[in-house]
Amino acid sequence: MPQIDVLATGARIKALAGEKGLKVTDIQRECGLGTPQTVFKWFRGATVPSIDNLVNLAGLFGVGLDDIVVYSDKE
Repeated sequence: MPQIDVLATGARIKALAGEKGLKVTDIQRECGLGTPQTVFKWFRGATVPSIDNLVNLAGLFGVGLDDIVVYSDKE
């Protein structure tokens, strides 16, 4: 069954932000987060965004959810 690859998803979020020229504070503001630490945790792969924030990120980056989330097949 596929699972989210947290580290690869974090790296993908960071890469997409870089491609769009977005700063951490831009993402923080768009997602309505109180502090930038959450975004840094996403970038590091320490946590994954909630589904609401994944939808926000998809809109911000101009991509689909499958372009953000990286899956791995773990058995």
